[in-house]
This record gives sequence, C-alpha cells and structure tokens, in this order.
Amino acid sequence: MKKQIKYSLAAFCIAAIAGCAADYDSDGGLSYMGLVNSITSEDNSGDKFSDFTDNPFISCKEQNVSTFSVDADGASYAIMRKYVSGGWKIPASAVRIEEFLNYFTFDYAEPQDGNTVAINAEVAACPWNAQHKLLRLGIKGKSLSEAEMPKSNYVFLIDVSGSMDSDDKLPLLKKGLLAMLPELLPDDRISIITYSGHVEKLLESTPVNDISKISKAIQKLSASGSTAGGQALVDAYNEALANYIIGGNNRVIMGTDGDFNVGVTNTDELLKIVEQYADKGIFMTVCGFGSGNLNDAMMETISNRGNGTYEYIDGENQMMKVFVHERGKLISVACDSKCQITFNPDVVDSYRLIGYENRVMDAEDFGNDAKDAGEIGAGQTITALYEVVMANPTAQAKLATFDFRYKKSLNDESIPLTLDITDNQTESAVSENFNFAAGVAAYGMLLRKSPYKGETTFEMAESLISNSLSFDPHGYRAELLKIIKKSEDLNK
Repeated sequence: MKKQIKYSLAAFCIAAIAGCAADYDSDGGLSYMGLVNSITSEDNSGDKFSDFTDNPFISCKEQNVSTFSVDADGASYAIMRKYVSGGWKIPASAVRIEEFLNYFTFDYAEPQDGNTVAINAEVAACPWNAQHKLLRLGIKGKSLSEAEMPKSNYVFLIDVSGSMDSDDKLPLLKKGLLAMLPELLPDDRISIITYSGHVEKLLESTPVNDISKISKAIQKLSASGSTAGGQALVDAYNEALANYIIGGNNRVIMGTDGDFNVGVTNTDELLKIVEQYADKGIFMTVCGFGSGNLNDAMMETISNRGNGTYEYIDGENQMMKVFVHERGKLISVACDSKCQITFNPDVVDSYRLIGYENRVMDAEDFGNDAKDAGEIGAGQTITALYEVVMANPTAQAKLATFDFRYKKSLNDESIPLTLDITDNQTESAVSENFNFAAGVAAYGMLLRKSPYKGETTFEMAESLISNSLSFDPHGYRAELLKIIKKSEDLNK
C-alpha cells in the first residue's frame, strides 16, 4: 500500500510541477554566508560576504590538541557554482573549504556496533607540498532505510515578501516542495507558514497522504510586501511544538533570501528565538534563494544555533539534491558532534586545519556535553583535512589520535569514539577519498588565493579529482571538473 501511495503522489507532483513555473538553469545561484565580523559587498551582484583568515600552522610543542565542531553545510559550494555560471569573479571570502568538501558524499563505511556514526582517517603525501603530509578525517552518519525513517513533523516557513518575487526564488522553492512530497512517508506531516508584511498559517499540520490539500496550498504562494521574519520564526516553532512527534523528526525548514526588514531584524534577537526552541528539540534547516540582497551571515548564524544546516538552492539540480536525493540529511542521526585531534609532538612539528575557521573550539569544550556543536544527517559524510609538517618524516610511531563525540539524541550523554592514526601509507594505497578531498581543497585554496596553497595549480586539482570518479552518486564530482575549467579564467 505504501508504494502505491508513493507512486500516486509522484504522478500528482509531476503534473503539479509542470504547471508551477518555467524551467530554470541548473546553475542558478547566490552569495555566500558566514558568521560575521566584517562584511564586504561585491559590485557585480550586491551579495554580501564575511571576511575571514585561513587557519594558520600551529606549533605542536606549543599546542598539540586541535578541536572543532563538524560543519554539515553545503551552501558555499552552490554559491561558487552560481558565480561561475554567471561569469562573475569569485570573491575569496565566498569560499569556505569545509563546505566545498561536505557538499559531496564520500565512500565511507557505515557505522557498526549500534553506533550512528563511524570515523576513519588516512595519511599520505601532501600534493601541494612534498615535504608535508596531508591527514584526511572521515565521518559517516548512519544511512536509514525507508522502514527506519522516523515520522517527520515539518513546518515550512516561507518568505513571500516582494524580494522573493523572481524566478530563482519563490517559484523555484515551490517546485522543490512539490518534488519533495512523493519522497515523504504518507503519515509525515506538513505545515506551511508564510511571512511578508504579516504572518499567515497557510496550511495547518496535514498528513502527506492528503496530497491535494498540500499541493493547493503550495500553489497559492505568491510574493509581495516587506519581510517580518522574527514573529514568523516564533509562529513556526510554536506550530512545530503543537504537532511535536515524540521520537520523531521535528524540523522547521525556512526558505528565504534572508532579507528581514520588519519587526525583529537584529541577529542577536533572532538567535535568542532560535536557541530557545532548539533546546526543546526542534531542528532547523535554512535554504537560501536568489542573489542581490541575501543576508547570508544571518542565515548561517541562525542555522548553526538552531541545530540545523544551511543550504543554498542555485537551480533545479540543487533543489533535487537537497529536497529529494539527499533528503535523509533532514533527519539528524548525530547531535553535538565534535572532533579532537591530539598530535604526537615527537613526530609532528606543526599542523594546520584546512577550513572550519568558524567551527574551531577550545579543547575543554570537547568533553562538555552542554556545549553546542554540529549535527549530522542520515547517510551524510563529513570530511576534514590537516596539513602536517613532520618533525621526523621517517618515524612509524603514532602520528595522532582522532577522538570524536556525538549524541544520538539532543538530551543524551555523548558517545566517545577514538582512532589511532599512523603514517604507514604507501603512495599506491592512497584512496580515491583522499585524492578527491585533496583536489577539492586545492581548488578552494586557489579560489581563496590562500597563502598556504603551496604549489597548487588548477591542473593539479583537476588531476586529483579526475582520478577519483568511480564513486560519484548523481554525477556531482564530474560536474566539479567542468566548473573548475570554467572558473580558472574567472580567477586570473
């Protein structure tokens, strides 16, 4: 019966999508995000970005422990793709290497022994500096079959202000919602709250099997007016609480360009709202649309504090990735996930974490279960890289220890995982996971014009990636090669 319902939903949605809006280029797009101190505006688009400095090398004798929160966002990569598609120069401040890495799914092993997370690591020569090593850390969230999926209570919080009135914003969002419906369980529930000059509950909590009612509500969405986002957040969270599913997936999904200009507009005030409801077990996903006035700093900040993720939708392919192909990421299997690497000072001279600049934590935060950190979705992979300067390049002793902590549910005690890392890799044994991660990081450093890029070239990045295509769900890796070729001329 469930499959029959799903097929009928799919047929209905295909028909609905056909009439929803015109087709859009898969390279649609936006700006980038960040938790921000200084903001700059790019002349070619008006999008705003936060400046940040690459993590430096740290002496192991002075500090041999490195701690950071995972980052499951993928917005920066999609934003870069928008700029390449538009023929725009890519601002260095728009490039967050961790989000380039975590846009992709890596071929990591599934968790075992009752865990919902598995960790792995690999060491090999650093492609852009032959005197250094590159350490890859891998994390995999448990994949869930349809039978294992918890029931979901989704509240879609949709910006229908005048700034959303363009083809790459509200019409694209409507298509995404319609495409997502047949992927949900029939007894999942959906509410829709809209906001512009006022806040409206467009659809009360409705089971997905009432496809006609939900689709009609989506089709009614239209953009006009100013943007009163603060009260809308409160109403969306209260709607999620009113229909809370114990043991289920309770999540607010916001679709917006982030242009809050009425009511609560101060980021600190919005954070208070988000944090209050995050503590009650409501997760958040923020989806950014369009370009020109995107408040990406606010969007990234509230998604971090709201136990959630931030994605950017730059076209139909990305819409399908977020809402359909990787919908499992909307279901958290690991909460407050933290990494701590303890380097062996007898073997390692210094190290540098590549990316994760706004996720670095104090060492003492690692064991503090009250300290907020990132969430990992079902089937999601997280990748991090360290560039390592060896004190003794020939040593076969333990290079580092990889400790990881996560909670299966927000109120649980954290579960520790640990892995010893030894540099015993031969060149012939280097994995495609390693080469692909190195290629992505090399490309990111070139775009950022990083002072640590060493001998990196676009050709090097292309070579590393082109040799790592045997695992390529949905062709995203192959697409990256085309993007690199286009972006080389833009970055000169």
